[in-house]
This record gives sequence, C-alpha cells and structure tokens, in this order.
Amino acid sequence: MTGDVRSFQGIPFAAPPTGDLRWRPPQPAARWREPLDATKPRGICAQLPSFGPGELQNEDCLYLNVTTPKRTHRPLPVMVWFHGGAFTSGAASMYDPVKLVTQGDVIVVTVAYRLGPLGFLATPDLTAEAGNQSGNYGLQDQLAGLRWVRRNAAAFGGNPGNVTIFGESAGAASVCDMIVSPLARGLFHKAIGQSFSCDANTSTPEAAYAAGAELSGKVGCTDLACLRATPVKELLEAWPGGFPVVGGRELPLQPPDAIRQDKYNHVPLVWGSNLDEMRLFVGLQYDGAGNPVTAQQYEQITRETFGPAADEVLARYPVGDYASPSVALATWQTDAPGPLSTCSHLNSYKLFTVKPFPVPVYAYQFTDRTAPPIVDWPGFDEGAAHAFELNYIWNPLFGPPLSERQEALSKAMVGYWTSFAHTGNPNDRGLPEWKSYKSDDDVQDLGLGTLRPTNPAVGSNCAFWAGLRR
Repeated sequence: MTGDVRSFQGIPFAAPPTGDLRWRPPQPAARWREPLDATKPRGICAQLPSFGPGELQNEDCLYLNVTTPKRTHRPLPVMVWFHGGAFTSGAASMYDPVKLVTQGDVIVVTVAYRLGPLGFLATPDLTAEAGNQSGNYGLQDQLAGLRWVRRNAAAFGGNPGNVTIFGESAGAASVCDMIVSPLARGLFHKAIGQSFSCDANTSTPEAAYAAGAELSGKVGCTDLACLRATPVKELLEAWPGGFPVVGGRELPLQPPDAIRQDKYNHVPLVWGSNLDEMRLFVGLQYDGAGNPVTAQQYEQITRETFGPAADEVLARYPVGDYASPSVALATWQTDAPGPLSTCSHLNSYKLFTVKPFPVPVYAYQFTDRTAPPIVDWPGFDEGAAHAFELNYIWNPLFGPPLSERQEALSKAMVGYWTSFAHTGNPNDRGLPEWKSYKSDDDVQDLGLGTLRPTNPAVGSNCAFWAGLRR
C-alpha cells in the first residue's frame, strides 16, 4: 500500500507459456496455498531493446497488476489496460495508474501479453495443431486476463459488470480486436482507444505464414519441435514483425468488415488520435539517426509513395510551408490513410455510428504540441506526436514534469476517462461538455486552450485524401 492506493503486483493469471506451452493458448495458473508476494511486478515478456525496458528473454510473463483506492465503499468500475509497443515491446508494469485510481475512484488492472514471435507467430503446422488459425497467442493472453478480471474483480472491490478496456497504439489495436472478437463478448462493457484506427485491417493468414516461414528459415527449423527448442533470443532476432491474424475463432473477420456487418460487441467508445502522430516515427528514422529529411528526399519519398498522384500531394503539402522537410513528411503521413491517420480515425467513427446499429462514440484529438517528448531530438519539433498523451493519463512515463497548464489538461483527461468508466459518458460536473460524435465537427480538442469541439478533417485534408487516385 502506498499513499492513497493499494497495489497488488505480479499476480499470475495463466501458467508460464514455456516449454511445450510455447505457442499454445494460455493455461490456468497453478493454485497457491501460501500468501503470494504481490509487492512488486514479475518478469516482463521477452523483447528486443526499444522504448520498452530493454532486451529481455523471459517467457514466464503472464502476470497482471491491480491498483485500487485505499478504501472502496461500493463496487467500483474496473479499467483494464493493454499496453502499446507495436506488439513487440512494452510492459504492463511500466504504467503507474495512481492518477486514474485516486482522481477517478476506479480500479485499474494492467495485463501482460506475449509479444513478437512468442505472441504472434503463425505457421500452417501451428494452425493444424490447434485446429484454429495460429498467430493470436497475445490476444488469447488478453482474453485470459479479462476472464480473470470477471472472476476476481469483486475480491478487489470492483464490479465485474462494469469493465472498461483501454489501450494505446498496439494496445488500442488490441481493443479494436476485442470489440470485434466473439470470444470477448460479455467480458467488457466500454472501450477506450488511443491512437489506432479500427478502420485498419490486421494481418491475413498468407502474410502471417510468410513471416513465419521467414523466421523458420532464419533459425533453421522445419518443424515445431525445433522451433519450440530454439532459444528466445534467436527467435526475437529472426522475427520480421507481425500482428494479430484474421480468420480464426479470435478474429473471424477483419475489424472494419465485422463492424460494417454488425458482427461486433456493441459498447460505448471513447476514441482518438494525436495531432502529429507520425512525427515520432519520422524522428526515429531520420532526425534521431542524425540524418534529417532533406527537401530532395521529401520529394523522392512522396513520389515513391504516390506515383502519378505525387504532384497533387506535393502541391497540397509544399515543403516550404513547414518548419523542416521532416515535419512536412510527418504531416502528410499523419493525414494520409493508415492505422494512425487522422482521416482513418474519422472513418472509423463513422463505421461505429452508422444506422441502424450505432454505438455512442466520443471522439477526441490530443493537440498539446508542448507535451513532454519521448525523445527530444535537437532541431526537430516533435509536436503532439504518437504516445505523447500517455503522461496525461498515467503518472509520468517519460520527459520532464508537466507544467501547471499541462497538469490542468491531465486532470481533465483523467476526469473524462474515468467518468466514462463509471457511466459510459465522459461528461461530468466541472468538465467542459464533450459531445457524442455525429459528424466531424464533434471531435473534442484536448489541448492547452479551452476544451471544445473541433473538426480535424479540415486541417488534415480528409476530403483531398478521399478523392486522391493513386
């Protein structure tokens, strides 16, 4: 117990997925009779160095962490967090939920899940072994975590009938997947997604099998016994990347198709993106490597991307209109269709609100361009880039402390998030009104100015992108 919260860390929700359990659905955790030491997190899932905690080779990682108010006088809403990290990195234990718990009077559960090849490898042999499309072990872990919450929430003062799932980046992609997964039905009642559009498709079996074949070739394996005996580090280094795979019991349909066909779990949504999503990735690839984008490179990349339509894009995004060619590149990358795109997010809101089966959607755009950066590259304006809103929801994960004005924005965002967890509506006394999404004019601007509706479709040229023919 610390301050105004109680914290229970490192609770096993499934058996260690090691040995013969590598690439199998999560199995029940062993029961224990002696008191469990829940004073510190347990091992983090295997991953290579990135923004996460560094290189780790640990497979015994299916643990979750529960944080509650110091005193609970009634069953409280439970918020279950799936972390981001491109399905290859990150950790549930990185996120300190004290802001959410103390200000919002909620219980927060952060759930680990298998990453990289251990979570998302697909091969025909694995599919045949399971009798189900392979490649979704990480999603199966998340589902196991939600089932644990349903069974155990009441013991921590939570209401198993009022569960909100939320996540950022790959965590928000996971939330999309839970929304359309038949296996998640009844396990949650509200959902929040930060910076990933449910308008985006996930991996096909063909693409997933190609990645699996590439990994198998690199490690010199032709059967599952060889793969299961391969050291973790070799698998991590051979992994070409991958995502959850469509076509099995977890994801029968691509997420946007499931939503269009009304084959999804109808729950209220809070969903949004950041004003400058792609500046993080341009910074990582170019400025952070000491090679800022040049004007010539900007034109070359644009032409390689858009072919005959490049002249239209260059005319709409002239390099001289931006602080640098790197910023110019990140701007059209943020606007053009893609999983992190502003315009794709707006398209997804329309999917969810189309009649005859709409769900309530509260859409936002995070716009604080003074937000503490994950990495501060000299000479590059990171703006309101991907993941920069995280410090406003959680105790700071990176960068300098928030300023007084930023703390005020943080308080408002935590208020919106937790009010939504309580009632399915982010509005509460003392907070500026947040309208439900009916049109692109109803996106809440979460910035340092007055919190109010805005229309991101205008600034992101969404009509232009919708009409562009490549």
